[in-house]
Amino acid sequence: MMSELVAYVDGGSQGSPGPSGIGVVIKGDASGPIRIAKWIGHQDNNVAEYVALMEALQCALSLKAKALHVFSDSEVVVRQMRGEYTCRSSRLYSLHWTCLKLARALRFTISHVRREENAEANRLANTAVRQRA
Repeated sequence: MMSELVAYVDGGSQGSPGPSGIGVVIKGDASGPIRIAKWIGHQDNNVAEYVALMEALQCALSLKAKALHVFSDSEVVVRQMRGEYTCRSSRLYSLHWTCLKLARALRFTISHVRREENAEANRLANTAVRQRA
């Protein structure tokens, strides 16, 4: 059982909306880093970013983690999850609400990082779009 995990998340689309994918890297698991690349259909960038966050939250809960710290290069998602921005978009509201609900089951924190510091998650998201993984 892992008590504390760190996740790097990214979502991307070619066009917005357009073909989309997510990339997630979770560190802290005894068996090594967990890497997730998934095709999520035709979405916009913000939806893809939230889906990546939701994937990380669900994975942490399935691993019975006590805490999850997320790094994301999406300022919108980070600020909305921290309560600094209100989520007014009907398109994002249900994803935002679901992520908040999942996060309440953990000691959850989220921080913004520059895109360069999120390169592996970005690469996974782009791979998912290209390969429709």
